[in-house]
Amino acid sequence: MFFNFGIILIALILFILFSAIKILPEYERGVVFTLGRFTGVKGPGLILLIPFIQKMIKVDLRVVVMDVPTQDVISRDNVSVQVNAVVYFRVVDPDKAIIEVEHYYDAVSQLAQTTLRSVLGQHDLDDMLAERDKLNADIQAILDKHSDAWGIKVANVEIKHVDLDESMIRAIARQAEAERSRRAKVIHAEGEMQAAQNLQEAARTLSEQPQAIQLRYLQTLVDIAGEHNSTIVFPLPMDLIKPLMEAAGKGNDL
Repeated sequence: MFFNFGIILIALILFILFSAIKILPEYERGVVFTLGRFTGVKGPGLILLIPFIQKMIKVDLRVVVMDVPTQDVISRDNVSVQVNAVVYFRVVDPDKAIIEVEHYYDAVSQLAQTTLRSVLGQHDLDDMLAERDKLNADIQAILDKHSDAWGIKVANVEIKHVDLDESMIRAIARQAEAERSRRAKVIHAEGEMQAAQNLQEAARTLSEQPQAIQLRYLQTLVDIAGEHNSTIVFPLPMDLIKPLMEAAGKGNDL
């Protein structure tokens, strides 16, 4: 019987020792409560606790990568999209993360979901697709502000996907095609205007030199003759034959 009592006593001592000695790695801290009251943050390394009087809750200080579930968002221009994101945060005040909020991970997750819907709902679809960096910064600033009371530091927020339904994708494709067609027409119109301006300038230059017009007609005849056409119908301007007619008229007078 004495032997059994000794075994029980040794087991009790070992249990007390295991309960009193804690070892925390470099990335963890222990929030210690004595008789229910917060008495400090300990770690890393060897921690000694008073069994049955002190209690320690471990807190991980490493960066947490949290995937925000897909959220249904209605943009400011009444377009329904599905958006998901990822949030990078870490605990900077272990005591606040334990005392101020029940489950800080769930709290940050819910806050991220509501903030994502709220911020994106204030922007048009074009902003969601083209200005992600600005939206990421806005969401990160709001999350960091509200989670500061929990001892949480939100380092970064990244919007991963903005998913549209098939009808909206087709509408965007038609809009992009119409935009490309509009640009092509504008470029063509600008080209026609520049060509007209150049022709106007060329006509003004030729009008100042009648001989230049005659040389141009002759050059055109040479170009057409080189195409091996059997019959050429070419309008002959009066300015070109007027000197010939005047010379013929003087010959008849003689």
